[in-house]
Amino acid sequence: MKRNGEEIGMDEEYKVKLQRVLPEEIERRSFEIITEELKDAVLDEKQAPVIKRVIHTTADFDYLNNLCFSENVVEILQNAIRNGACIVTDTQMAKAGINKKRLADYGGEVCCFMSDEDVAQAAKRKGCTRAVASMDKAASLEKDLIFAIGNAPTALVRLYELIRQGQIHPAGIIGVPVGFVNVVEAKELIMSAGVPYIVARGRKGGSNVAAAICNAVIYEL
Repeated sequence: MKRNGEEIGMDEEYKVKLQRVLPEEIERRSFEIITEELKDAVLDEKQAPVIKRVIHTTADFDYLNNLCFSENVVEILQNAIRNGACIVTDTQMAKAGINKKRLADYGGEVCCFMSDEDVAQAAKRKGCTRAVASMDKAASLEKDLIFAIGNAPTALVRLYELIRQGQIHPAGIIGVPVGFVNVVEAKELIMSAGVPYIVARGRKGGSNVAAAICNAVIYEL
């Protein structure tokens, strides 16, 4: 490649091609690009920030169609957060990605019990996964809870069982585990559980997606 008639090296060539964007402008510009590429899509006003933030996190526009929302779920989750609801995750990664400071402004916190010794012992004793045992522990909390599940379909299955048994009444469930075994089926169960939900139908998802959805809901408060 030439610049001003002179040959330039590969490193210089990349510098010429790359956009000069300040760090604080990267997210803003990213959302501008996403909005531009979604210009023909008709999005619900409340759901749009969630969809866009998940796309921003994954660079995957399939989430435009994969994300499923129960009626008024965004407003329901926001009201729960305003009233101090806590978020329970199934991974430390999801917990790390959620804006805990903003959540704490409303009296809430993020909990993940997967590494707790009592959860490990309960899982071993019952012959179940830690994800299942951690949902059982969460069910004992006397708090309004939102579940953000991005990894373990067994967590969603256990939540479905606890809801059907009347042992837990979550404010809502974000069900976005990623994978191949029982993932699709577990998500469908949650969509039939009778509680507010945001679910990524199909195999796609992940802890980063769970955190992104939580943050999208929190940032729009």
